[in-house]
Amino acid sequence: MKLADSVALVTGAAQNIGLGIARTLAERGCRVVGLDLNAEQLAQVAGDQIWGLPCDVADPAAVSQVLDSVTARYGRIDLLVNAAGWICSAPLFNLLGKENARHDLGTWEKALRLNLTSVFVMSSHVVERMVRSRSRGLIVNISSVMAAGNPGQSAYSAAKAGVDALSVTWARELGGFGVRVVSIAPGFIDTASTRQGLTPERLEEWVRKTPLRRLGTVDEVARAVVYAAENDFVTGTVLEVAGGLSV
Repeated sequence: MKLADSVALVTGAAQNIGLGIARTLAERGCRVVGLDLNAEQLAQVAGDQIWGLPCDVADPAAVSQVLDSVTARYGRIDLLVNAAGWICSAPLFNLLGKENARHDLGTWEKALRLNLTSVFVMSSHVVERMVRSRSRGLIVNISSVMAAGNPGQSAYSAAKAGVDALSVTWARELGGFGVRVVSIAPGFIDTASTRQGLTPERLEEWVRKTPLRRLGTVDEVARAVVYAAENDFVTGTVLEVAGGLSV
């Protein structure tokens, strides 16, 4: 795929990894549409290179409406990057829990909706348009090395494992239509959400466990997206950007 003049949708584009990917694709000449639930924050980062559209990407009606606007303006969609997500941590059972020691069902359902259902809804709508228009395309799903399982992250790990499974399944289903699907699984990336979600001591512990002994950068994840886009023989795989954390 040639990125110049391609039409790229990036979810979760108002901050962190999603914003970095949107900016990198714009720098490569893509016509970028940034989607995010946070309209105020999205308005602050959108500009000449990024068209910001507020959207609940787990809501089929909202997604359909936004995609109508995108196709009306650009005529097609070449690339979808599902970067929207929510990091949450909770043990399955907390012995010290005073009222409800079990993992909260609401947290579980929210994690699945924001990390997995959003990927399903966005991809199903975008792929339908790609296939019906007989155009080649690429879906990039931002997963996590925690898809392999991480103590204290039942919901998040399960959701990201589901994302990886969808990527492989869709790659096999859609290859004949010229649509590729790739998962990119970051490790610990230096973002505001990472530093908000972990204590300095816990973050230092994960850095020690990473063979490269540092956090990754948003730019390194964004460049993995560029690689997946530009190499037309890559599909159905999970590309880790984790400094060797899973080794």
